[in-house]
Amino acid sequence: QVQLVESGGGLVQAGGSLRLSCAASGRTFSSYTMGWFRQAPGKEREFVSAVSWSGGFTYYADSVKGRFTIARDNAKNAVYLQMNSLKPEDTAVYICAATYDDYAIIAREYEHWGQGTQVTVSS
Repeated sequence: QVQLVESGGGLVQAGGSLRLSCAASGRTFSSYTMGWFRQAPGKEREFVSAVSWSGGFTYYADSVKGRFTIARDNAKNAVYLQMNSLKPEDTAVYICAATYDDYAIIAREYEHWGQGTQVTVSS
């Protein structure tokens, strides 16, 4: 079992940057594929990015490719999402998730979820 707590959200102007963090509890963190999803009001949960258990493989939604970077630190039980060149359409609650599945980019593949952190990008 793993518990996930996100932080780092906030209000930023378009073109700005934010770095989200997800702190995980549990001794098996390094076994999980970690993902970031986002959900805007009235919209379905959307895949943003994921990183393999080793950090060697990363995956991005086309909408964030080239602007967002995911990374993990297994020694600290943490995963990060560096978000640059933010756009108003990036506004959403960003949610950290964990799964034992490889190459998991669909929400139903993830077993563990955090509560989320709000990101608001003003124009």
